[in-house]
Amino acid sequence: MLYRARAMLAALWGGLLVCVAAVAAPSAFAVLERAQAGKLVGRVFELDAQISLGLGLLLLMMERRLQRDTGGPVIAPNLWLPLAALICTAAGYYGIQPLMEAARAGQGSWSFGALHAVSSLFFGLKTLAVLVLAWRASRAPA
Repeated sequence: MLYRARAMLAALWGGLLVCVAAVAAPSAFAVLERAQAGKLVGRVFELDAQISLGLGLLLLMMERRLQRDTGGPVIAPNLWLPLAALICTAAGYYGIQPLMEAARAGQGSWSFGALHAVSSLFFGLKTLAVLVLAWRASRAPA
């Protein structure tokens, strides 16, 4: 049961991330003025960060439980993937986002564009980690 729940949560989380990146953000900028689209996408990414923290912690606990129940190694690849997604969420949203706000106000040493690129890199790495976790979790347990 825990194997199926893990696979479903990882797949849903991966789908959410792909939808945010491929549908929500581009659509907002296609139909709204730039400032309004930025506010909308900022809110979407805020919700994504909160959901990602919750799902990441839940999947991390599930992975640890599965490793403990099967007698597997304490540190397994499936444990690193949600941990990597959590780190990318913390660094990308909670670390870079405040710097982007400061750069938008003309403060800080990095430009908004450079910080946006770093934030996008963290989001891409998070998405990749979650999709790999979903793919690995979809395989039948050994």
